[in-house]
Amino acid sequence: MENNAFLTIDEASLSLRECLRFLQTSGKLQGFIGDILRQYVLETEIKTRDDLDINPAVIEQAVVDFRIQQQLSDPNVFQEWLNRNGLDYTAFHQQISTNFKNEKLKIVATEPKIQEYFIERKVFLDRVVLSRIIVEDKELADELKLQISEGESFETLAREHSIADDRIANGMMGPVSRGTMPDTVRAAIDSASTGDLVGPIELEDRWALFRVEDVLPATLDNPQLKQMLTTELFDRWIAEKIQKMTVKLQVND
Repeated sequence: MENNAFLTIDEASLSLRECLRFLQTSGKLQGFIGDILRQYVLETEIKTRDDLDINPAVIEQAVVDFRIQQQLSDPNVFQEWLNRNGLDYTAFHQQISTNFKNEKLKIVATEPKIQEYFIERKVFLDRVVLSRIIVEDKELADELKLQISEGESFETLAREHSIADDRIANGMMGPVSRGTMPDTVRAAIDSASTGDLVGPIELEDRWALFRVEDVLPATLDNPQLKQMLTTELFDRWIAEKIQKMTVKLQVND
């Protein structure tokens, strides 16, 4: 019936049950419910916490900045934009305020644990820039290592002998996460210094020589890295709250 319509498409009225069935058929119902639960957690936290106050002047400045950036300084143009997005000024202002509170909640919820989480993830965040030569025969690997130690060009030998695809780049692998290295390789690389030649090391019935080009240790002083870890930790924090909920889906036509 029309009164029970959740969504109208042309002349067809769809109930909430039908819309949810479409989501289930497309495999997107779980994600849809997950988004609802996430938003529920965020709004509940914002309503119940008293440590998320935002200076009103900061919000007003953000509103001004947004309108300038989006070329919405003209009141008529701004009103048209609000109409297109189904908003009035109060709802728009509330969105800006909520965004600030969400960001502050992210910091408040994660800051006490960010150092511990960084240490937990550090082996995957630390990177080493490597070049390599991969061959099938240990004797050849030993001979190549000897030639390099005697002054032969690593790059030339990589192009001539390596069977890895990166031979066309003189054996340059680029930055590699320490956490993704096989244990034997990581142990050898960790005890090496920039410029050192490491190996031969057996890897899947092949033999590898590595040259350490640079070491890129992760640090929380890196703003981009800290932001990434904060977001990961915040998502985990929300997921833990959702896991503790009792959720029942009840739909009436």
